Amino acid sequence: MLKVDLHLHTAEDPEDVIVHDARLLVETARERGFDALAITLHNRQLDDPGLTAYAESLGITLIPGVERTVEGCHVLLLNFPQAATGVRTFADVAALKLSCPDGIVIAPHPFFPHVSSLGSRLREHASLFDAVEWSYFWTGAINFNPRAARWAEAHAKPVVGSSDLHDLRQLGRTCSLVFAERNAGAICRAIREGRVSLQTSPAPATELAQVVAGMTRRGRKAAVPAPELATT
Repeated sequence: MLKVDLHLHTAEDPEDVIVHDARLLVETARERGFDALAITLHNRQLDDPGLTAYAESLGITLIPGVERTVEGCHVLLLNFPQAATGVRTFADVAALKLSCPDGIVIAPHPFFPHVSSLGSRLREHASLFDAVEWSYFWTGAINFNPRAARWAEAHAKPVVGSSDLHDLRQLGRTCSLVFAERNAGAICRAIREGRVSLQTSPAPATELAQVVAGMTRRGRKAAVPAPELATT
């Protein structure tokens, strides 16, 4: 059984301002007993062989990943090549899956009240998704995750736990336990086949407020053209 987080942001993210870099995230994950991580920057797939080797030396497998904006909605694309950063439409996602069967597609925070959430688009494109996320961002009083869990059950999809991490305090409160060997392909296959369980507890209200306040205070980076949209 592997302790895994599939939705993580670091200072290398091209959109959000984040304090910790990928190396510090990996070191913290080791201290908290993780076996595998997917660093999912917004619209950029981190490609750092040195970081991958360093993580492996600590006993942590890095799963290639990106949180791609697809027709205005956030979608997690895991264990795909760099071509994943070029998808723009749900038709592109379908083509990517056909060309790279070892990858998986996850619906992050699908019913949270945010413009980037999938909402009804999840129903429209249900066949594209291999799993649905239960996000760190919940308390005993406020929780948008159960609707995602009900949708997953109705559509025979597994639920994975992820932190959507922007602050290291989030790491470990919500994660996935995956029954697989410790390599990216095996982990993704296990998730697709439902050999995964959710591990989660509500975030303390004070911690959650501090995490969200920090995200708001740091804000976003200046917009830069996406590589596939750059003009000559």
